[in-house]
Amino acid sequence: MKFNLLFLLFISNLLSAQESTYYSSAHNKSGELLKYELNQIIKNHTEFTYTASSTDVWDILKDTDKDTANSDNVILLYSQRSVNAAQEYNGGSGWSREHVWASSRGEFGTSKGAGTDVHHLRPCDISVNSTRNNRNFDTCITCVDVIDDGFTTGSKFDANLWTFEPPDAVKGDVARMLFYMAVRYEGEGSEPDLELTTTWLTKNDKSPLQANLSTLLHWNRIDPVSKWERNRNNIIDSLYQHNRNPFIDYPELAEYLWGDSIGSTWMPTAADTTISASLAKYPTLEFKIYPNPTTSKIRIEATTKIIREKITIHTSTGLEVLSDVIEREDTEISLEGLPDGMYFIGIGNEIKQHFSILKTDTSK
Repeated sequence: MKFNLLFLLFISNLLSAQESTYYSSAHNKSGELLKYELNQIIKNHTEFTYTASSTDVWDILKDTDKDTANSDNVILLYSQRSVNAAQEYNGGSGWSREHVWASSRGEFGTSKGAGTDVHHLRPCDISVNSTRNNRNFDTCITCVDVIDDGFTTGSKFDANLWTFEPPDAVKGDVARMLFYMAVRYEGEGSEPDLELTTTWLTKNDKSPLQANLSTLLHWNRIDPVSKWERNRNNIIDSLYQHNRNPFIDYPELAEYLWGDSIGSTWMPTAADTTISASLAKYPTLEFKIYPNPTTSKIRIEATTKIIREKITIHTSTGLEVLSDVIEREDTEISLEGLPDGMYFIGIGNEIKQHFSILKTDTSK
């Protein structure tokens, strides 16, 4: 069977295939106006019931948090352990639904809205869920390991302080879920007005606050967005709630709202995209394609020398608009004259995969 290696290229004022113009109203905004525009974009999502005979939170989490190595299982957030998805609660011996923004912080419980928003609901071991309770997220000082079914999870709680530290692998995930909640729920109607704080809350404090903001910003920086998070964001958006977590698509947004870039206007910036591909002639070949986004040209760099491989660019309808030949490790292709739109790039005779490259006119 022959395959063709495809890449998806966006030119000019388009964002990614996932986002399109989703965030355009937030471009060139700063401070509270930026937060307001993001709220307007992500609110009014489809809401589901916590427990129901129809599709409920249990059902959604079995999809969003499915173990890619075993589709019958889900991955537990704080334990990073794979467990049988069918064992939902199971009389206390199964898994539970963790509100990453503790439901007592704002007293929204399991009601539709904040209480059932799967952007911050994750599968969790019941005993670990109990240990986390509504503890503040922060780096522990007198650390106690959190144990799940005899296994050390990497999560820790403080023996003397009301804090909880998740494993390194999901620290950024936790931060970005909390950032989402602080933007999504602004006190409109019956919704809570959720805010992040640098002050620890006591166990009995029901204020709609979550700490520690400074630590969450640090975790967002040191633990970059993973493929798992992106996939989860896409599933929630396309199949269920029809809204996205902006901090997964653009983690730097946290800096514009609470961090080092407060007061600056936000505009998505170009980012190089490296993808791995396996062609028959080059089994360990890796391509780097940039700039991403682009306005006038695209550069392709390969880790292996390529000998006369044809490259073609097509419109979304399949019309070939440009062709060239790759004869070395790096090739620059001019896109001058091509109108704004979505394009496909094909390399060689073997189709292997496709992916999207952002395209925004950053000169504006």
